[in-house]
Amino acid sequence: MTAAKKYNADQLMNVVLAPVVSEKSTMVADKNRQYVFRVADDATKPEIKAAVELMFKTKVMSVTVLNVHGKERRFGKVIGRRRNWKKAYVRLAEGQEINFAAPE
Repeated sequence: MTAAKKYNADQLMNVVLAPVVSEKSTMVADKNRQYVFRVADDATKPEIKAAVELMFKTKVMSVTVLNVHGKERRFGKVIGRRRNWKKAYVRLAEGQEINFAAPE
């Protein structure tokens, strides 16, 4: 039984929010076949794996998740805070690749 069969497809489409494009994520993608995504705060590793496999038609080897704490920011005299968010490093199987370019 594949991981995607366990979850509702509509539910999985709301798990992965956006790819994280930065210098570090580009370096990790080239070196380790890992892609970095911003994911829903309540997403679990199996859900993230199933969502990436469903959305990009690839085979996922492993998922590493971390919580990113929002930075404190000042707005004049008021000290505010950006919201916390969850980031996932997704490692793909050998020979797999994700192309973020729009299909033609």
